[in-house]
Amino acid sequence: MFARTKRLLLRPGWANDAPELAAAIADKRVIMQLASAPWPYGLEQAEAFLAMPTDPVLPTFLIALRTDGAPKIIGACGLGRRPSGAVEIGYWIARSHWGQGYASEACEALIDIARILGLTSLEGSHFVDNPASGRVLQKLGFVPTGLTAPRFSCGRGVEQDSAVYTLDLAPTQRQVAA
Repeated sequence: MFARTKRLLLRPGWANDAPELAAAIADKRVIMQLASAPWPYGLEQAEAFLAMPTDPVLPTFLIALRTDGAPKIIGACGLGRRPSGAVEIGYWIARSHWGQGYASEACEALIDIARILGLTSLEGSHFVDNPASGRVLQKLGFVPTGLTAPRFSCGRGVEQDSAVYTLDLAPTQRQVAA
């Protein structure tokens, strides 16, 4: 499965992406905001991530910036199943590309895919010391639940409080009329 936006290409990751993926994510400030990525993160970790089995129903994508040449990997996004059974959206963007709307643009496409897959809701969360990620979720229409839950951060090696959000994927009036 692939998706294209105005500026981005969302695509599966392949083994030969490992060096570029490792270079894009290997920034401690990025890793500290993620639940499942270890620090330090190098080629070995990128290879292991790309070799993981993928869920045939819940896609994970590399986010590549569309250029005049080959697309450049600048992040990743995907859907995953929480222990509660809820489906969660996750994303990260290389620090050199923060503040340019790429996370929102990629996740808008991912939310469209979630609707096509027939999902009725999504969860999202962010560590409370990363309010920028909360702003991305709110821009996408996620609503804070008011819950704060501990979540293990692999990169930090400890549990951190995370704010929990939800998004109702019921069709909008505009979508129903179309």
